[in-house]
Amino acid sequence: MVLPDDFYCRDEAERRWLSVCGELASRFAGRAEAHDREGSFPFENFEELRQAGYLTLTVPRAYGGSGAGVFLMVLCQEALARGDGSTALGAGWHQMTLGRLAARPTWPAAAVEKVFRDAAERGALINGAVSEPATGSPSRGGRPTTAARRVGDGWVLAGRKVFTTMAPGIATFVVSASAEGIEQTASFLVPRDAPGVSIVETWDALGMRASGSHDLVLTDVPLPAESLVEPAPRPDGAADAGAEVRGGSTAGWGLHIPATYLGVARAAADDAARFAVRRRPNSLQGSIAEVPHIQEKIGEMERQLLAAYNLLFTLARRWDDDPAARQAMAGAVAACKTLVMDAVLHVVDLAGRVVGAAGLTRGVPIERYYRDVRPGLHNPPMEDAVLAALARQAIRQAEAAP
Repeated sequence: MVLPDDFYCRDEAERRWLSVCGELASRFAGRAEAHDREGSFPFENFEELRQAGYLTLTVPRAYGGSGAGVFLMVLCQEALARGDGSTALGAGWHQMTLGRLAARPTWPAAAVEKVFRDAAERGALINGAVSEPATGSPSRGGRPTTAARRVGDGWVLAGRKVFTTMAPGIATFVVSASAEGIEQTASFLVPRDAPGVSIVETWDALGMRASGSHDLVLTDVPLPAESLVEPAPRPDGAADAGAEVRGGSTAGWGLHIPATYLGVARAAADDAARFAVRRRPNSLQGSIAEVPHIQEKIGEMERQLLAAYNLLFTLARRWDDDPAARQAMAGAVAACKTLVMDAVLHVVDLAGRVVGAAGLTRGVPIERYYRDVRPGLHNPPMEDAVLAALARQAIRQAEAAP
């Protein structure tokens, strides 16, 4: 790595968290192949995250958490992903949900306190459940087919959600629904143990196979009135690039996504470099690391990673340090995910070329890294939405210019 791991850290607290996450990642790496092969959820990884206090990272200090901002979340997510991308991806959605709520607590006070207390005291996992078979990504504007109807003083929910990351381990789902009598999409807090809640294990994907991104099925789930936490939710900063270019206040929390995939790419580049040093075919006097075209690939990986790290960490730090600049940064934050993913895909492809045919075998880390970065193309924000939003912004600025 061109720069030391702690290059972007500014204090000992950040270095301590980076060290903790590095140690966790080392343990996760030893289990990653088995979970990937089985498509099993890494409960033990999340238990270690809980014991380390990581699941309270973005909980405000007033509720017993660490009160971390976007930068520290990004720093930690990248480090965790070097060990296991699936675990890091799930933990990132948890951190983003809590971080966004801390930054803009629009829910009723009792609901906010319960969610934060559950995370701080029990390490309870939380994530949104918003995607559906009929609507696809909510960023495309589809109205949920999950329906909430009024029954007495409460609600009854019915519907099916897909791509619900961490589904086996989640304690509380934030479910989007079309609610009776409410024009906008509503959000409900749904406990995992509520009657009518079930998980159907449908996730058998190319990459991030241990992320537990199964279907959430809601069969006439009875909920109290206070479960409705957001009748008119704000646009999700990670899911609606156009909204963020227009000026979202929580967009920065979506940077956990590029951070996670960047960590996977870093692991791939490191693995490829180690392979090159150790690989000594009898056609050469030394290792393949001495071959010019191999050195060129390793050098290009480092160049791509250097640019991606600098963009991601600089934006994350500025997001924390300068709230007044967030509206101006929104377009860059949305674009960051696509720019980092471009670098990630290129780096992992180069790593595969360094390792060669040996990297095609199941159980070899490079093969898993190659698959694990593919889902990043389909995590929000989508490239076409980002480009369209950036174009509209640039055109408006051009029209306003003298």
